[in-house]
Amino acid sequence: IRTAMTVTTMIVTAVITAMATDAIDAVEGKSVFQDFSKTQAAQGLSSGHMAHVTFSPPYSPADQVANQLRDRGFAVLQPSDVATWLGCDPAELLALSGGWGDLPPDEFLKDGGRYRHRRHSCFLVEAEHYEQVPHRAHWQPVEYNALHGGMQRWFAPMQDSTVSQGAWKKLMVSLAQLAQSSIAHDGAEQRWHIEAHQFRIDTSDGIGRPTPEGAHRDGVDLVAVFLVDRQGVKGGETRIFEATGPNGQRFTLTEPWSVLLLDDARMIHETTPIQPVVPGGWRDTLVVTCRVGDFQNAEGTKAD
Repeated sequence: IRTAMTVTTMIVTAVITAMATDAIDAVEGKSVFQDFSKTQAAQGLSSGHMAHVTFSPPYSPADQVANQLRDRGFAVLQPSDVATWLGCDPAELLALSGGWGDLPPDEFLKDGGRYRHRRHSCFLVEAEHYEQVPHRAHWQPVEYNALHGGMQRWFAPMQDSTVSQGAWKKLMVSLAQLAQSSIAHDGAEQRWHIEAHQFRIDTSDGIGRPTPEGAHRDGVDLVAVFLVDRQGVKGGETRIFEATGPNGQRFTLTEPWSVLLLDDARMIHETTPIQPVVPGGWRDTLVVTCRVGDFQNAEGTKAD
C-alpha cells in the first residue's frame, strides 16, 4: 500500500509540476507548441517516438489561391502551381535559387546566434508598374517583433543578378495583384510597398532558428514565405494560428519553391528550429511582405 501511495504521489507531483511550468510558459508568451514535449514526458512517452513525424502541407489549386486567402486567411501552393500562378516556367524559379549562395551574416540577432544570413530590398508595385526603390532599412514596431522591433536594421541589398531576372518581376507583380484581389478593403487600385528578404538559416552551431522572435505577425497586409531549398536538416515545421481564434495548422514545407501565403491581419505564424542530420545543413527561404500606404517606417532611408 505504501509503495502504491508513493508512486501515486510521484505521479501527482510530476503532473502538478508540469502544469505549473506550462502556466509560467503561458505568462512568458511562449508558443503553445513548446508544451508538446512536456505533454509527452507527462504521458511517459520517449521523445524519439515523435522525432521524425511531419505533416504534409495543405496545398490549394493555383486558381483557388485568392479564394482561400479570403475564406481561411492562408493558402499553400506546391511548386508547379506557383509557376502556373506566376506565369513562368519552373526552371525560371529554380534559376533564382543561386542568389542564396553568398548571403552576409545577420549582424542584428539579439539572441547571440550566428545562424542567420540575409539580404533585403524594397519595391513598389501598382497595377503593372514595378520598380525597385533606393535601399532602405528594415524596421518593425515592437508590437509585432518584441525581439528586434524598434531597430533600424540595415541589411545588404539583394544582388542585381537576382532582381533583374524575369521571374523576379513576375513574382513581385503577382503578389501585389493577389493582395489587391484578396485583401484590399476597397476596389480602388492600391500602391503596394513590398519588402523582400532572402534568408539562409544554418546549423553550424548545432541549431538554427528561422523565427527567433516566436509566433508573430509582421504588421503588413500579405506575407509570402517561399521555401527555396533545404539540405541536411530536420525540423523547420511551419505553424500558423488564427489571430483571434483557437484554430491552427502545422506542416513542413520540403519542396523547393512551394509557398505559404498569409493574410497578416488574420494569421500568426512561426517556424520551428532546425537541426542538422548531416554536418553543415541549412534551410533557405524568401519572405516577401506587401503593405498598402507606406513602408512601416517612413524614415527608413535615413541612416543613423
